[in-house]
Amino acid sequence: MEKQKRLGTENIGKLLMEFSFPAIIGMLINILYNIVDRIFIGKGVGAIAISAVGLTLPFSTIIMAFGMLAGIGGAALISIRLGEGKHDEAEKILGNTFILLSIISILVTIVGIGFLDPLLKIFGASEVTFGYAKDYIIIILAGAVFNAVGFGLNASIRSDGSPKTAMITNLIGAITNIILDYVFIMKMDMGIKGAAIATVIGQTLNTIWVLRYFMIGNRSSMKLKVKYMKLDINIVKGIFAIGMSPFLIQLASSVVNVLANNTLKANGGDYAIGAMSILISITMIFLMPVFGITQGAQPILGYNYGAVKIDRVKKCLRLAIGSASVLCILGFISVEFFPSFMISIFSDDENILKIGTRGLQIFLCMIPVIGFQIVVSNFFQAIGKAKISIVLSLSRQVLILIPMLIILPKLFGLKGVWIAYPISDISSSLITLVFLIKEMKAMSEKEKNEEIIDINKIIEI
Repeated sequence: MEKQKRLGTENIGKLLMEFSFPAIIGMLINILYNIVDRIFIGKGVGAIAISAVGLTLPFSTIIMAFGMLAGIGGAALISIRLGEGKHDEAEKILGNTFILLSIISILVTIVGIGFLDPLLKIFGASEVTFGYAKDYIIIILAGAVFNAVGFGLNASIRSDGSPKTAMITNLIGAITNIILDYVFIMKMDMGIKGAAIATVIGQTLNTIWVLRYFMIGNRSSMKLKVKYMKLDINIVKGIFAIGMSPFLIQLASSVVNVLANNTLKANGGDYAIGAMSILISITMIFLMPVFGITQGAQPILGYNYGAVKIDRVKKCLRLAIGSASVLCILGFISVEFFPSFMISIFSDDENILKIGTRGLQIFLCMIPVIGFQIVVSNFFQAIGKAKISIVLSLSRQVLILIPMLIILPKLFGLKGVWIAYPISDISSSLITLVFLIKEMKAMSEKEKNEEIIDINKIIEI
């Protein structure tokens, strides 16, 4: 219990660094699953194979969405309950989270494989890319349960006050993936199937390590107990209420990917889809540290909000926003001044380089404001205000971006696809700012009311 109590007492800056740094490393390691696959596929298989992997992104996004629905929802709820001193209830939430992750991911596998061919065509696969895409994603779908459980329960490790362990679990899977990518693709010539197999094996080891943490030894203050692996409708509702925000974000991202792929296919062909796949990978290089900051801040925000320590909540939020903004500004400098170099890391194909270089500069020209938008959206999730978090998250991924992707390509062709993203970024950030100002005022009132209650108690004594 001491690991959780210090969330409400130790220096906020020190806590945020302690929790965020391992989370940042963990998120960077997590994205390595996709980035390393793309690099080895681009260098060892070819540009069209990269396009094929880009077509499968909606599948991976959907698997991640369900992992976030149960995993992040459960982790946020665990942090709040630990802050309230309800340890037994936190363990019940952990057990329910595990069962939800397992059931949902198995259903995703069944549905995904059952409707694989028509889905790939809907996602924009051509006769050239269809075979590559099918070979890759059918293996990824078969291992979806390891992806979802490993990722989902890793968030609970951070809520338990062990961010370094959470980092190590990701590191084990990622290093395994990198080594096997090299062996399977470059040495054994297994092509795109080798990349998928390497990914699933890495995710499986990740999951084994996560389960080991909650089942063996004394490192965890919570245990994964069989008696709590029975779904409790009230706990499930609580998990879904908080996890719905990141779930809908990812689901919306999948819809956007499908729309973007089909628009890219119409305006630039298979090579444009390949370029977009690389652009997304580069974006994730810079945004994953931001997500790491939000994950590091989540248990601190949740615990202190549950303990009504509003001043600590505000300080943590300010530090998280500042840190995320610095990272995004560094990302802006990189993509604007060295776009060709960044694209060439993934592919030497002239068509990909030509399309991707200019696209990258437009695509991420508003990245300096994205950090603020992501941190604040996740802040509302961390304090249990899921509806606001959903609205803010979807404002960027759906409400603004999808209309832009429909309208702008008709006016500007391929360039219109790239322009749609920065317009969405700046617009959603302004909306987020309005909600944040309102919430800051509400929290200040809550803090004053709590002080009045404390004074009354003293007078009664």
